[in-house]
Amino acid sequence: MKVHQIQVGTMHNFSYIVEDEATRESIIIDPSWDLIELEMVIKKNNLKIKYIVNTHHHFDHTLGNDAMAEFTKAPIIQHESSELKHDISVNDGDFIEFGDSKFKVLHTPGHSQDSICLVGDGKIISGDTLFVGNCGRIDLPGGSAKDLYHSIFDVLYNLDENLVMYSGHNYGNSETSTLGQEKITNHVMQKCTEQQFVDMMG
Repeated sequence: MKVHQIQVGTMHNFSYIVEDEATRESIIIDPSWDLIELEMVIKKNNLKIKYIVNTHHHFDHTLGNDAMAEFTKAPIIQHESSELKHDISVNDGDFIEFGDSKFKVLHTPGHSQDSICLVGDGKIISGDTLFVGNCGRIDLPGGSAKDLYHSIFDVLYNLDENLVMYSGHNYGNSETSTLGQEKITNHVMQKCTEQQFVDMMG
């Protein structure tokens, strides 16, 4: 699968279009601002959008849902705990299939209760659960340092270190990374107790 990474808005957000290259069936992940950029990628590559997927419900990842649903006629997928309008609910362990490609859904609460990561074809779309060099904040409604600790160390830490990571914001010193690199350089992935992590997150 081919990942089109598109930086949008003033908050350094990334929106994604992930393309199954064999069939050109694709998914949009986290549409918010600068939707014309996404439309140009879709038209230029003659893509058929099967789903719109949100890594979590925050406005800077969902603002473009309605407009992109109107443009593509694609249903919106969110985690079942999301209270936003969506067409299809997913939970931990479910698969999102498009063309010959698929992503496995990992429920990774902490930044928000409905946060998910998507893993497939050597890639992880990490949303705001994990950034290059940092992680998502936990001081917004539904945020939890304890939940984020377990999402990082019980879920993400055990995945293939070669997974290429595509996060929800361009906050680091590079636009992508790998889980192995983050284990070495990201302070939030250094082994610690739950209490130490909670204290560090303030």
